[in-house]
Amino acid sequence: MSEYKFIRWFEDLRKTDVPLVGGKGANLGEMTNAGIPVPPGFCVTAEAYKYFVENVKLEDGTVLQDWIMGVIAETNVDDSKQLQENTAKIRQKIIELPMLPEIAQEIEDAYKKLSARYNKDAVYVAVRSSATAEDLPEASFAGQQETYLDVYGVDDVIDKVKKCWASLWTARATFYRAKQGFDHSKVYLSAVVQKMVNSETSGVMFTANPVTNDRSEIMINAAWGLGEAVVSGSVSPDEYIVEKGTWKIKEKYIAKKEVMVVRNPETGKGTVYVKVADHLGPEWVEKQVLTEEQIIEVAKIGAKIEEHYGWPQDIEWAYDKDDGKLYIVQSRPITTLKDEVKTEEAEMTEEMNVLLKGLGASPGVGAGKVVVIFEASEIDKVKEGDVLVTTMTNPDMVPAMKRASAIVTDEGGRTCHAAIVSRELGIPAVVGTKEATKLLKDGMLVTVDGTRGVVYEGIVKSLVKKEEEEKAGGQVVVAGAPLVTATEVKVNVSMPEVAERAAATGADGVGLLRAEHMILGIGAHPIKFIREGKEEELVEKLVEGIRTVVEAFYPRRVWYRTLDAPTNEFRELPGGEEEPDERNPMLGWRGIRRGLDQPELLRAEFKAIKRLVDEGYDNIGVMLPLVSHPEQVRKAKEIALEVGLVPHKDVEWGVMIETPASALIIEDLIKEGLDFVSFGTNDLTQYTLAIDRDNERVFKLYDEKHPAVLKLIENVIKVCKKHGVETSICGQAGSDPRMVKLLVRLGIDSVSANPDAVELVRKTVAREEARLRLEAARKALRE
Repeated sequence: MSEYKFIRWFEDLRKTDVPLVGGKGANLGEMTNAGIPVPPGFCVTAEAYKYFVENVKLEDGTVLQDWIMGVIAETNVDDSKQLQENTAKIRQKIIELPMLPEIAQEIEDAYKKLSARYNKDAVYVAVRSSATAEDLPEASFAGQQETYLDVYGVDDVIDKVKKCWASLWTARATFYRAKQGFDHSKVYLSAVVQKMVNSETSGVMFTANPVTNDRSEIMINAAWGLGEAVVSGSVSPDEYIVEKGTWKIKEKYIAKKEVMVVRNPETGKGTVYVKVADHLGPEWVEKQVLTEEQIIEVAKIGAKIEEHYGWPQDIEWAYDKDDGKLYIVQSRPITTLKDEVKTEEAEMTEEMNVLLKGLGASPGVGAGKVVVIFEASEIDKVKEGDVLVTTMTNPDMVPAMKRASAIVTDEGGRTCHAAIVSRELGIPAVVGTKEATKLLKDGMLVTVDGTRGVVYEGIVKSLVKKEEEEKAGGQVVVAGAPLVTATEVKVNVSMPEVAERAAATGADGVGLLRAEHMILGIGAHPIKFIREGKEEELVEKLVEGIRTVVEAFYPRRVWYRTLDAPTNEFRELPGGEEEPDERNPMLGWRGIRRGLDQPELLRAEFKAIKRLVDEGYDNIGVMLPLVSHPEQVRKAKEIALEVGLVPHKDVEWGVMIETPASALIIEDLIKEGLDFVSFGTNDLTQYTLAIDRDNERVFKLYDEKHPAVLKLIENVIKVCKKHGVETSICGQAGSDPRMVKLLVRLGIDSVSANPDAVELVRKTVAREEARLRLEAARKALRE
């Protein structure tokens, strides 16, 4: 029986103690008792949190738990702004209230006993959150609550325990619980207090290859310093593949490790990022992190942990530079292993009557009642589960698209608005059918196959059933880290509403955050808002939308593209009557050329970004669209400085390479000061080949891999590498595995794909990088 009411030592815990100390705490106890080298520590139990919220009273006499539940009851989790504000209020309340003396006394006593093991009055510890529903096969809370490293002294420990408790109420965790059906009042949080490993090297290990699902291989990622850099994706780590049993090192990839995490030398507490070259020396940047012996030692301990649990594990490990020993600081089931799901192809029988064909633009199968609309004013006709049929979608139709089970259009190609938005929303779409609005009538029941580009009469049960099975997929949905590649794999985001789903793909950041839907969603022409004195309302709308995305991805970078809406998309908005009637809006008044002609609009966007920077979001980049002249970069920077937004200091600064002009004068653009460029291949291809990408009659000639397009891309990458400017791609080609292979070989720094393609693109990148390493090794042997 424990001498404590609110404390349990690792030695007293087993994996069955999840209700008491959460998944993380229970696993640390289980491994400790299995003889795994786990740094010692204790858990402040979930019972302590429960006791705290049920016994602390506010000034008006309200019990804290009742107050929290009252705030949650009034919160609409689908209202991002309200969710952010209300959960922040809860967190602040928990942090500012004093710790109950009976809990504080036990924490102090346990911390002193842990320190005494090392003959010290105080030791450095890690304080980690451990939710009571965390790290279970049926629920994933990992990564949603806080971890604090290099905590020192009892007051610091108590403060961080409260901050861990408060992190139970982050917007993301609250949203997740609501959508998963968890009762907020019955999810508690334990805080793990564990002796800090003063890491010389650290990383993560997967005891099955998460890319190939090969359970005979162990994948190890390693970097210098504390493991936070690897787990967060801030550094590209070394990667080693080890064969179980034979312990043969099958592959080694030695990465360029630019940064590392160390204890803050100024405060003696907490952590900071430093440059490897400055902290250890330039030669350490490309030095192999682990020796051959250490690689095998890490792999063997991983296999032992997997054997103990009976399931492949995602493990965090570290070598302590004080004693040179290997320690395991966390283990949980692997996130992405899939069992093969065999589904037979649906047979083309007489019952499957094909009504029309087009281009499969967004994969999947959707079925429902047809609703044909031609104008945005008709979107209220589309109800939940209907099949939306129209000539071509526009941003004003997005609310209806979100409700639809599938989208079918007369016009468009695979890079049109309907295609891009449908992929981001995960809704099947068939575009470019030419006659959907003529052949499909209101009320008809149809099945839309967005993979093959076919619309069938009636509800084809075999296809719908197959889609449901594939979505189930036999996937184990539990927490873990994604495969890390040297080439970053990012995601495109069109709407703040998909931020959580996009972040859940494990993408390395957002390579393209579009402004159009946020601005067009305000219900009137943005210039009308500004001229009527409503600039603040416009700015706040932008702040709200961008914050949702940068918060979901933090600290991963988010590149925001300033407004790039053609005039025809603005014309239908109230106040849009003065928009010019352009013969070809794609070649007209859009992108940065419009932004500089209407600086009040660009200024509003920069004010929104500045406000977020002031809130502490340091993961934002600004990207200028349709740049064709250095002067445009210069003038945009001047407008940013007018509102106090400093390029290269407050935000990264970049341009889209969407025109042959920008590709050909890349050196001149770089001289104006750029941190990054991103290829908008949708426009770059149409402008290079003189092809309207939304015209299905010439779409067969549209080819992002055309030699002319590739030569422009190759030249830009070469010049940017020479000047240290980062390169990326955010056009539709970034979701095409064939194009991705070419880009990896050209040396691109990152690829930004649609949410549905992130996993496939990451695997494609990993395989191509492996091929390049193999080719280089063979070449070296021949020489």
